[in-house]
Amino acid sequence: MAGTPRVLVSLFDASQEYQKLQGDAARAVAARFGVEVEVVYGNGDPATQAGQIEHVLQGPEDQRPAAVIVQPMSVAILEPTARGALRAGVGWVSLDPAIYLESLQRANPGKLVAVLTADGRAMGSLQARISGALLPRGGSVVYVEGPPLAPAVIDRREGMMEGMRGSGIRVTKTLHGDWSEASGARAAELWLRLGRVLRPDLIAAQNDAMAAGVRRAIETWKTDWLDVPITGCDGLPEGGQRMVREGVLAATVIQPITAAPAVELVARALRGESVEPSTRLAPRAFPSVEELKLRART
Repeated sequence: MAGTPRVLVSLFDASQEYQKLQGDAARAVAARFGVEVEVVYGNGDPATQAGQIEHVLQGPEDQRPAAVIVQPMSVAILEPTARGALRAGVGWVSLDPAIYLESLQRANPGKLVAVLTADGRAMGSLQARISGALLPRGGSVVYVEGPPLAPAVIDRREGMMEGMRGSGIRVTKTLHGDWSEASGARAAELWLRLGRVLRPDLIAAQNDAMAAGVRRAIETWKTDWLDVPITGCDGLPEGGQRMVREGVLAATVIQPITAAPAVELVARALRGESVEPSTRLAPRAFPSVEELKLRART
């Protein structure tokens, strides 16, 4: 492939802050690593995302990208697209885990097939540590999850439950949303309208938007619960971090940006360097767990 190698970065929706940050980060590092990046957004539709990638793959050979970096909206829909990319000589890097990637790696030795993602279990485990810092003597937690079968939900849940083991903290109620603020508010409202609900010591949500929705429902239905701390995940600068600074949330977990290191991974692979087939990036707490512990003691 003559000239500067091209990389297609396929993301969810430019209106989502994390997705926009992913695209901006990929573009920002492209020149440094000697590649040209094209970012496309699927407008929240898995079929649109797959169609955008397939359209590029079906183009003239000399216009195809060297690799596709994708944050998949649907693992099932994108599996045949990934297989088609490899048949066309195009590498495939997923920013979310998928079972089919292992079989692709076995079936395509020497080709670029990799997953580079935020460590979901570590995010859940870190949220458990945050819970322990906020509840040093233990207590009850209402846990707010995203869509039940989503890999991120499963990973964050498993990390959270494992991290709470032996801490004296227990989940007494689980609510379910779809990652949106409206779904968090709706789930909490349905629960609170039952009337005789026990006041928890902490509410922990799997993302900041649902956490904000729960806070909104409490402000409407349980104003005497306004001092119950609420934590979230994702920790975007204008999302969770801002809500912590404003006192809406007690803490959040910052999900690392993965698109930029994925561009670096592709560039290294194109230079003939060996790259890890699976990489998980560690999250950070905001504020730090140590700071939260100090606050709890004062």
